[in-house]
Amino acid sequence: MIDPHAPAPPGAPPDWGAPAPLPVRPGTGRFLVLVCVFVCAACGLVYELELVALASYLIGDSVTQASVVLSVMVFAMGVGSLAAKRLRWHAAAGFAAVEAALALVGGCSAMALYAVFAWTGGWGGLWATGPRCLLVAFSLAIGLLIGAEVPLLMELIQRIRRQDAGGAVADLFAADYVGALVGGLAFPFLLLPLLGQLTGTLLTGTVNVVAGGALVLGLFRRDLSRRTRWTLLVANVTVLGVLGSAAALVSDFERAARHAVYGSDVRLAVQTDVQEIVLTGGTHGRPLDLFLDGRLRVGGRDERRYHEALVHPAMTGPHARVLILGGGDGMAAREVLRHTGVDRVDVVELDAGLVRLARHDPALAALNGHAYDDPHVHVFTADAFHWLREAPRRGCSGYDVVIADLPDPGITASTKLYSEEFYGLARRALAPGGRLVVHAGPVQARPHAFWTVAATMRAAGLAPTPYRVLGQDAGFTPGPDRSAGESRAPHDWGFLLAAAGPRGPPLHLPADGPRLRTLTRGALRRDALRTPAAGVPPSTLVHPRY
Repeated sequence: MIDPHAPAPPGAPPDWGAPAPLPVRPGTGRFLVLVCVFVCAACGLVYELELVALASYLIGDSVTQASVVLSVMVFAMGVGSLAAKRLRWHAAAGFAAVEAALALVGGCSAMALYAVFAWTGGWGGLWATGPRCLLVAFSLAIGLLIGAEVPLLMELIQRIRRQDAGGAVADLFAADYVGALVGGLAFPFLLLPLLGQLTGTLLTGTVNVVAGGALVLGLFRRDLSRRTRWTLLVANVTVLGVLGSAAALVSDFERAARHAVYGSDVRLAVQTDVQEIVLTGGTHGRPLDLFLDGRLRVGGRDERRYHEALVHPAMTGPHARVLILGGGDGMAAREVLRHTGVDRVDVVELDAGLVRLARHDPALAALNGHAYDDPHVHVFTADAFHWLREAPRRGCSGYDVVIADLPDPGITASTKLYSEEFYGLARRALAPGGRLVVHAGPVQARPHAFWTVAATMRAAGLAPTPYRVLGQDAGFTPGPDRSAGESRAPHDWGFLLAAAGPRGPPLHLPADGPRLRTLTRGALRRDALRTPAAGVPPSTLVHPRY
């Protein structure tokens, strides 16, 4: 049994058996501390989600980036909790300092990560992994600071009124988890659509520093010396000044960063509910380029080479009813409408904002030949996978041609659109003798992904005929990871023309089809690819292989 009157050993904490001198009642004080726990937890989760979202957009492969951020941050939280044990004897001052640092680091993390990507992402060499290293550094720093909050807040709660450890932990974590829920919902439904990633994160940092500073300087000011109070006040005001100045310069910063990424010819940049759309050129004879979430989707210099190769081989044969999955820019629909005998074209596009822009932007509408003004074209705003799943119930089936004009399979968000299940649904939508054509990414740069698409189509009962066409260098690394340096492989587009049955359809161009600018029968035969030996496993929803 420990003698309660025994002298404390050297270095032991002071006796805080007496309640802290508070300007409010103890019950009110505990409530204010738990409110601060709630706010800080919400802010911490916003920082976490912001890093995942921005890294997925800038670096690509959202599964990898989420795994890196979450694992590093949780590890750092544990280290931060251990490190904060040394600050418990100065819990009030330590908590205020931690919150000021967290607000500064977390609030500025999005801007810093975007700046490194925009201005140094193309350096290559040793700096090719610069954005990834910065992502890990921010995850580590934010995790350390979030982890340090818990023991300090526990000490502050016990300073107000001593209670058993289990009860204090229950109160603390209840407020913490509810705050995390609110922060997790606020980021995608409030901050991101209304303020954007940069301004939303800066606002979160502002709320963070105000909550931490107000709690300590207002509720626990009598635990602080005069010098400590002034130091914390100056630190908090400085952090607020930095965050406020950054918020005031966000528009100029975004404009400069876009110019660094896309060049000085940015004409339009909009954030839809689905993605960021950037248009460059399109006026005064300059080619129009369309970027979706930073990836070149339509290059005005050679978009016809891509779309003619995608559409016209599939139009050999019956083509009265055509389904386009993706292709919201209208280019694939333009090529389909060049054929006679087309009665109906259904376009299934997830982003209504892209379709709206393709209808009304003068340069983009001119490039797609005002395809959306044609009465044969019908647009459905939906996810392609779910639309195909519901198509029989809606009476949407029996298509002679299905065109999958979708992002590369190497992008995590597109993996389900290159799965065996997806191709099974597409096969069900085909009429007898119908053809499916798929853009399957570059062959030379990512051969494994391309042939995995072919194996996946075969597993779904479709026989593919592979081919490719060469294109100009887009100036961006193929696929989602643009920070890894330029690929030395030739820039090409790989396609798979498939039909149900044991043999793939032959590669031909319609004899009575329109005159093409870039594609000839001879070139199409030369660009046919020989299918490698079997052995590549298919990709499924539960086991993606891209």
